[in-house]
Amino acid sequence: MRISDKLLSLAERAERLVEERWKEVERTAERNQWKVIESFRRHQVSDFHFNGSTGYGYNDRGREVLDLVYADVFGAEAALVRPHFVSGTHTIGTALFGVLRPGDALLSITGRPYDTLHKVIGRPGDGKGSLQDWGIRYAEVPLNPDGKPDWDAIREALTPDVKVVAMQRSRGYDWRASFTVDELSEMARFVKSIRPDIVTFADNCYGEFTEEREPTQAGIDLIAGSLIKNPGGGLAPTGGYIAGRADLVELASYRLTAPGIGGEVGSTLGTMRSMFQGLYLAPHVVGQALRGSIFAAGLFELLGFETQPVWNAPRTDLIQAIRFGREEHLIEFVQGIQQAAAVDSHVTPVPWDMPGYEHPVIMAAGTFIQGGSLELSADAPIREPYIAYMQGGLTYAHVKLGVLIAVQRMMDKQLL
Repeated sequence: MRISDKLLSLAERAERLVEERWKEVERTAERNQWKVIESFRRHQVSDFHFNGSTGYGYNDRGREVLDLVYADVFGAEAALVRPHFVSGTHTIGTALFGVLRPGDALLSITGRPYDTLHKVIGRPGDGKGSLQDWGIRYAEVPLNPDGKPDWDAIREALTPDVKVVAMQRSRGYDWRASFTVDELSEMARFVKSIRPDIVTFADNCYGEFTEEREPTQAGIDLIAGSLIKNPGGGLAPTGGYIAGRADLVELASYRLTAPGIGGEVGSTLGTMRSMFQGLYLAPHVVGQALRGSIFAAGLFELLGFETQPVWNAPRTDLIQAIRFGREEHLIEFVQGIQQAAAVDSHVTPVPWDMPGYEHPVIMAAGTFIQGGSLELSADAPIREPYIAYMQGGLTYAHVKLGVLIAVQRMMDKQLL
């Protein structure tokens, strides 16, 4: 893992450039850490909560307290935190299927959702059990060219059958700024000023603990996310969470298990310790990942590349996008991130047709938890303008190493 003196010197310059932004990230991590610890104390978390359960999982006190802690930390009435959610997409799908009914409409007001949700939404009559296959209409309002909501178009799209208005906090595979909690709050206020009865839902993946507030603390009715992203702290082996209004969380729990059963059952086996400890560590680890993404933005801007967000912009999710413009730059970057991994560093990622995605995708995922996006990883659809999306990093040192190896590979091949 040879890094040239020239590149090390440039890295030092980038670190000096971003130092003040790092201090802001550390303050946010500190306040979120205090918030989590205070919730643990309030609910008297003890080691017997880590034991888990088997079979039906009746009276699993650890599971019940973890729900209370998540609801408390996220400023929600209730939460459903389970290892039975297999991904963020599954968790989001469970929330939407739980709340929507045939004849209702789902309206996305932040443009096209993340690629893996396209199959959940589906097309009328697709026969695969998608929302539209169950008679739930879907519509979306594209963002304005500046990446901001189109207020007039949203107003017009709020037809009487719209029951849920959905927002995506993260940028997904779009070249735009992610939405801050304040911006999500503004969208919710606008929608409810027109239709107070509408349920506002936010895909919170990649956003947890990047700010001091969560969307449910700012007027959003329901949120969902994955435990192998931010709130799992790099320790939760699987799972997801849904949080928000108690009646909506209950409806989602019926979709996860069965009507009348909901969140009262579900054995947790040996997962409870890692889920509690992961949440405890999450604010700190998210802060480490954010430090790494800010460094990456600073370094690549010094190298002349466009980044989103730029190094000194506010952060509301983990994702750092870098526009390369050329396929070979993109592939070298992703392969460099993989080469720096502690796990599977000997593997060379190549583009492939990954289930749920519409273009070939290349992914660097040398992680302890398969697909764990709070760990250092990178992925990109192979399509112009060849943008790489880097996220995570359990330690800043690892992110820095990954970025430096990726840049060194480009230098060695005379791409820079």
